[in-house]
Amino acid sequence: MTANKRKVEVFSAGCPACAETANLVQRIGGSSCEVEVLDMNKPDVAAKARQYGVKTVPAVVINGKLAGCCTGEGPNEAALRSAGLGVTM
Repeated sequence: MTANKRKVEVFSAGCPACAETANLVQRIGGSSCEVEVLDMNKPDVAAKARQYGVKTVPAVVINGKLAGCCTGEGPNEAALRSAGLGVTM
């Protein structure tokens, strides 16, 4: 990482939503950030994401901290069941 630049990691599954987020981060970050897009399909990247607390993608980590907008819990069984999953209509 270059001095005086924020290190930004974008965790991506390679989907259009992830690509859009990566482009947004690169545009906003400009020359003040060192942006790296990481492929969640790689086991070492997925392990790193778990260490940061990433539950869903795309996710953005800035200087080693998961961005507040990316801290959602993601799908969970209780929420899915309350939405009707597994229940006959």
